[in-house]
Amino acid sequence: MTDGHTAGGLSLNRSSILLAHTKIKSRIHRTPVFTSTSLSASLPGGNTLYFKAENLQKAGAFKFRGASFNIASLSEDELKRGVCTHSSGNHAGALALAAKERGVKCFVVMPSNSSQVKIDAVRSYGAEITFCEPNAKARADTLAQVQMRTGAVFIPPYDAVNTILGQGTAFIELHEQVSEPLAAVITPVGGGGLLAGTALAADGTGVRVFGAEPAGADDCARSLAEGKRREDVQANTIADGLRTPVGKLNFPIIQEKVEKVIVVSDEEIVEAMRLLWERLKLVVEPSSATAFAAARSAAFQELGIKGPIGIVLSGGNVDLSTPLPWIKV
Repeated sequence: MTDGHTAGGLSLNRSSILLAHTKIKSRIHRTPVFTSTSLSASLPGGNTLYFKAENLQKAGAFKFRGASFNIASLSEDELKRGVCTHSSGNHAGALALAAKERGVKCFVVMPSNSSQVKIDAVRSYGAEITFCEPNAKARADTLAQVQMRTGAVFIPPYDAVNTILGQGTAFIELHEQVSEPLAAVITPVGGGGLLAGTALAADGTGVRVFGAEPAGADDCARSLAEGKRREDVQANTIADGLRTPVGKLNFPIIQEKVEKVIVVSDEEIVEAMRLLWERLKLVVEPSSATAFAAARSAAFQELGIKGPIGIVLSGGNVDLSTPLPWIKV
């Protein structure tokens, strides 16, 4: 399968992320950073919390960064062929929009059980959707057929060099935007592109890096404990964006550079999501709230970290046609 994930031959390090940011900063939003006195005061240590609002990124999630850098790294010939991917969520929408803005054809394979709001978003950005059965083999087989038919370049959702480098640019901005030195940063982890990119971007800054994962899809935390990457995950969590197993490229980076992955329950995620909606007035999805849930958890608090903490709110694509998770019907 042909893909563009090593275009340009960049190494996985902070310098490459800085180059990636230079290349895409005119095409992405420099998302704002929010604080909340009440949310900070609610932590036992009273740490000042800085929330990087990637829910306000184009296409509603940090995924637009990786999609943009992948497309920016393609040759003219590759751009003419178009791009393709498989995704049930934010990567599909991000790639579709990034391709549309560059006038590039986009082909997306989506599982038949994808949420209607995400299907509608991908269609609205002009991508051609091919549906498949909701399992990994069907995704891969259908994508191979689409690629054979179209000749499009595969843009992986998380397990690729340029995807990781693009996602790491969120931390570059956060580090610049906060007026005092961060003690730590927390990001959600599913496939691991955002966490691995953040760990690389934080290298040499003195900022401690943590991941946040739902108990119903805690393959990354288990993999770290076992010293070996788990190949699959039997996911059962409200955080639908974190149901993927951690990627092969991402896991060694996380092993080396991430201090710990904090596991939280769905109940903790829902409570964190509700607080973010109420206090920050921000629309965030459950996957996004997982990082704040981790900051509030006993497992994180017992580490005794002193000083400001950055929290990456990864996305805000919520299906508002269904009741919010804290509303009992």
